Amino acid sequence: MAKVGIVMGSDSDMPVMAKAAEVLDQLGVEHEMTIISAHREPDIFFDWAKSAEARGFKVIIAGAGKAAHLPGMCAALFPLPVIGIPMKTSDLGGVDSLYSIVQMPSGIPVATVAINGGANAGILAAKILAASDEELLERLKAYSEKMKDDVVKKAEKLEEIGYKSYLASMR
Repeated sequence: MAKVGIVMGSDSDMPVMAKAAEVLDQLGVEHEMTIISAHREPDIFFDWAKSAEARGFKVIIAGAGKAAHLPGMCAALFPLPVIGIPMKTSDLGGVDSLYSIVQMPSGIPVATVAINGGANAGILAAKILAASDEELLERLKAYSEKMKDDVVKKAEKLEEIGYKSYLASMR
């Protein structure tokens, strides 16, 4: 059974939402991804969100742009944690989405990551699950250690070859 539900309102959100799925894959966390428009197909959305707990979801990651109702509606219908990812939009750069997701009414919280913060949403979902899963907690610790080691290696390379050569190696 899936542990994390990943839902987006449009396939244009896929590049950002895929980052959440990639992190969950790396950490060995089961997930299921779908596209549902809360505005264009509310009946399908309501069925999906109301049945998410029964299908084994422990966390939902919901991405949305513009009015960004999808994360808040998930939180209204799903009794467990919801993480919202505001999508960068051409109209207002994603600030509209950020405000829509972060400004939920009292009693209906949505944990919110940065605009286009797919990877952080995946990490946060894993951290929520790791509160009751010691093996996942150990994988998260190893993931964090690898990130630290990667930064140390980059710093060592910069020191060794200088910034001009380092920049050239990035191209």
